[in-house]
Amino acid sequence: MNCEIKNKIIGKATDMFLKLGFKSVTMDDIASEMCISKKTIYKYFSNKEKLIEEGTEVVHQKIHLLMDEVIAQNHNAIVENFELRKMFKEMFQSVDQSPAYQLKKHYPEIYDKMIGNEIEDCSQMFRLNVEKGINEGLYRKETDIEAVVKFYYTLIFNINENTILEKDAYELELKALEYHTRAIATEKGIEELEKQLKNPNI
Repeated sequence: MNCEIKNKIIGKATDMFLKLGFKSVTMDDIASEMCISKKTIYKYFSNKEKLIEEGTEVVHQKIHLLMDEVIAQNHNAIVENFELRKMFKEMFQSVDQSPAYQLKKHYPEIYDKMIGNEIEDCSQMFRLNVEKGINEGLYRKETDIEAVVKFYYTLIFNINENTILEKDAYELELKALEYHTRAIATEKGIEELEKQLKNPNI
């Protein structure tokens, strides 16, 4: 039962943090929204930072489960990247401010801890995608995989941590994805990219 209450607090708080901002949501706001006492929240979390930290870990796990589901659908490498983009859009469509930007600005220690895990996980995913694309003839065989992976995650992470509005970050991520793909694509890969870019729902 205790674990269930704790998970409900994390779920509600994280939802509020993402929609309204990590800084602006108080423990009182969360207690009021859940119709529980603030004392109940402090029973499980010593402070707001601890609640944010556990909440970001839950979001991290959820993102990676959804990413695994997209990858398991076995699209070609270029379609896979666009499907992952669509997944992020659906997940954060009600969010106004970029969560990464807010975290870095207001809770840098939590951000630094989270980003260390994310870089490792995302690097592995990008690496597998590039290897897959090379095998499919969509990316060039002579591609320097490690350099490309580093360039791409540097672009993506910089966009997210330095762009205030989520919708602006989303648009810039599309430019980064196109830039990344054109840099390593074969002729066949460019054809697939152009097809994806014509999709009105991207």
